Amino acid sequence: MAPPTRTRTRRPASDAPDRDPIPASIAAVRRLALVKQRLGGARARNASKESILALVRDLAYVQWDPVPIVAPSHVLSFWARLGDFRLSDLDDLLWKERRLWQHWIPFSALVLTEDFPIYASLMQRYPDSLSDGWGRQREEARIFLREHVALRRKILRELRDGPRTVRQFEDHARTLRDEGAWGPASDVSLMLYHLLMRGEVMVVGRDGAQNTWGLLESFLPRSAVRPALSEEDAESAMAERAVLALGAATPRDIRLHYVRGCYLDLPGALERLCERSVLRRVVTDGSTKRPEEMYVHERDVPRLESLGSGLGEPQVSLLPPFDNLVYNHMRLHRLFGFDYVREQFLPKEKRRYGTYVLPILWGDQLVGRLDPQLDRANARLVVNSVHAEPSAPTDRAVGRAIADKLTDLASFLGAEDVVYPSTVPDVWRGTLR
Repeated sequence: MAPPTRTRTRRPASDAPDRDPIPASIAAVRRLALVKQRLGGARARNASKESILALVRDLAYVQWDPVPIVAPSHVLSFWARLGDFRLSDLDDLLWKERRLWQHWIPFSALVLTEDFPIYASLMQRYPDSLSDGWGRQREEARIFLREHVALRRKILRELRDGPRTVRQFEDHARTLRDEGAWGPASDVSLMLYHLLMRGEVMVVGRDGAQNTWGLLESFLPRSAVRPALSEEDAESAMAERAVLALGAATPRDIRLHYVRGCYLDLPGALERLCERSVLRRVVTDGSTKRPEEMYVHERDVPRLESLGSGLGEPQVSLLPPFDNLVYNHMRLHRLFGFDYVREQFLPKEKRRYGTYVLPILWGDQLVGRLDPQLDRANARLVVNSVHAEPSAPTDRAVGRAIADKLTDLASFLGAEDVVYPSTVPDVWRGTLR
C-alpha cells in the first residue's frame, strides 16, 4: 500500500488583531518552568497511583532510562517530585492496569494511555509523521519496511502466540548486525521499533534488562482505543501539552519537548492556538540583543505575572541526567545559566564532574552537582564528588538541606548510610560529611 500523502495544513492569516505579547522577566519564566515541572512550591505527600498519573499528565512524559547506577533515571524523576512513592504502584500502572505505557517519542518514555489518540495519529501516518528534520530516518524507515515485509509478517505471527523478548524471536540470531553498527542489534530489533511506531506492537513487560513485546491490539486497554486525531488536531494538542508542561516556551523548546521530530507545521499549530485564545505570546528581556518570543498557556498567565517576587520557601531537588527539566541543554542554559553535559557518555579522561552527575536545585537556582553511586552490596549511597556553582549561596542551610535530601534518597533506595568524599566545596564544608 502506498504511504499516505504528506500534507501541510496552514490556516490563512486571521483578520482578527492579535493581542499584545505579555512582557515577562527571565526570572518569572524560570520560576514558572519550575512550578509547571512540579519542582517549585509545595510538593506532593503520601504519593498514590493517582499522584503518579497526575505528575505524568503535568509533565506530558517521563523519560525512561533503566540504568541503575543510583536508580533508573525515571525513578529519580518521580522521586524528586513525589518523594517516597511505591515502585509497585508504578509497575502496576505500567504492566497491569496499563494506564501508563512505554513508548518512543522518539526516546523511550512513560506516557499516558489516555493520550493514545495523539499517538494513534502519528502511528497511522508513520513514517510520514516524521518532520523534515528527520528526513533521513523517514526515508530509511520506508526502505526498511518495504524490504522486510516477510519479517514483519513473521514477527506479528509469532506474537499471536504470546509476548516474547527480542531473543525469543526465531530470526533474531540470524539477523544480527555488525558489532560496531549504530542502532538495534538485529533486523528483528529494528522491525520491532518500526512496528511500535506504526502502532502494531507495544512493550508489555520487562524480563530483567529486556523489554517484553506483545501485540498492541491485545494489550492496550479498550478504553484507550478511540479515534485518532487528525494531523492538524494532533499537532495542536502536542503543542498545547508541551507549553503546559514547560510554562513558557519558544517554538524550539516545543519541538524538542513533546513530541520531538513530529511537527509538520508547528507555526500553523501555534497560530491556531493563539486564535482560539489557548496560548498567549510572551516577550522576555532575555540575555540576547533582541527580545525572545515565547508562548504561555492562557491559564498560566496570572501565575506568570505573579512569579516575579519568587517561589516562596526554597527546597532542594536532585535531578537525574534525563530529567525533563535538564534534558534540553540550551533551554537550561538560557533560563538558569547552567551548563550540563551527560558525562557518562564521555571518555573517562574528559569528565569534569563524574560519571552519573545529578544537578542540585535550590529554590529557583541550580547551585551545584554531585556524582553518586549506590553500593548495593554494602547498603551505602556513595557520593564520589560534589561541586558548587560559583554563584552558589554561602548559607549553611543550603548544605544542610542537600545533606538531608541525600539521606532521604538513601532511605528511599534502601541504603543505610551516605558516604561523602574527603573534599567538598568550601561553602558546604561542615554540613556534607
